[in-house]
Amino acid sequence: MHGVTDKIRSPRAEQPEEPSPAPTVPVDRRLLRWEILCVLALSLGAAAVSATISFLGVLTASEALSEQTASLVRPRAAEERPWLDLSWQLYAVAFALVPVLLVAYLMRRSGESSRTLGFDMRRPGFDLGGGAALAAAIGAGGLAVYVVSWRLGLTVTIAPSALAGNWWDVPVLVLQAAKNGVLEEVIVVGYLLHRLGQLGWTPWKAVLASSVLRAFYHLYQGVGMFFGNLVMGLVFGWFYLRYGRVMPLVVAHTVIDVVAFVGSVYLIGRLDWLPV
Repeated sequence: MHGVTDKIRSPRAEQPEEPSPAPTVPVDRRLLRWEILCVLALSLGAAAVSATISFLGVLTASEALSEQTASLVRPRAAEERPWLDLSWQLYAVAFALVPVLLVAYLMRRSGESSRTLGFDMRRPGFDLGGGAALAAAIGAGGLAVYVVSWRLGLTVTIAPSALAGNWWDVPVLVLQAAKNGVLEEVIVVGYLLHRLGQLGWTPWKAVLASSVLRAFYHLYQGVGMFFGNLVMGLVFGWFYLRYGRVMPLVVAHTVIDVVAFVGSVYLIGRLDWLPV
C-alpha cells in the first residue's frame, strides 16, 4: 500500500505530458507550386486578371481615365429593398474570406499554422502600434498619389462607397475594410512570401512578385494607383521580412480602408481638392 501511494504522489505522475509538436511535412515543390496557383486562382490572382480586363475596357472607352468612375463598395439590390442589399453585402464579406480559411487549413496540413505567418493575437501592442504607424505613412502617401495621378489623367475617379445611405452603411464599410485587410495581407504577403521562400526564392524576389501582384489587382483604378500599390507592397513586404508578422499589415490595411470608405461618406463633395 505504501508503495502504491508513493507512486500516485510522484511529481512525474502529477505533471501532464507536453503535447508533441506537429510534424512538418517535407516540401514537395511541384505540389507546392500547384497549391500556390490554386489559392491565387481562387482569390487575388483571379482579381488581378479581372482588374486587367477591366483596365483594358477603361483604356478603350471614349472618356478619359479621370472622367470614369470606379466604385469600390456598390449597392447589390434596389434602394427600396435595403434588407436584401444588406444580405448581399454580408454574404460578399463572408465568402470572400474563404480563401483565408483555405490557407489556414493548408498551413495546418503542412505541419505549420497561422502563427507561422504571424497571424495571431500574441503581440497586440506591437500589432496595433506598428499597424497605426504604417497606416499613417502609407495612407498619406497613397492619397497624395491618387490626387496627383487623377489630376494628370492617369487614374479613374474612385468612389470608395456608393451605398444608398442606410443605417447599416458604416458597419458594412468597416467590415469590408477588415475583409480587405485580412484577405490581402494574409494571402499576398504572409502566405505567398512564406511559400515562395519554401520554393527557394530569395526574400526580395518574393517581395517583388507579391508587390507586382498587388499592383495588378488594383490596376482597374488606373496607372497611378498601380504604381502606388506597387510601392505599398514593397513597404509591406519589407516590414514582413523584418518582423515576421502579418497582423500589423492587416491592422494598417484595415485602418486605411476604414478611413477611405467611411471618410468618403462625409468628405467627398466637401473638400475642393478631393476628386469627385
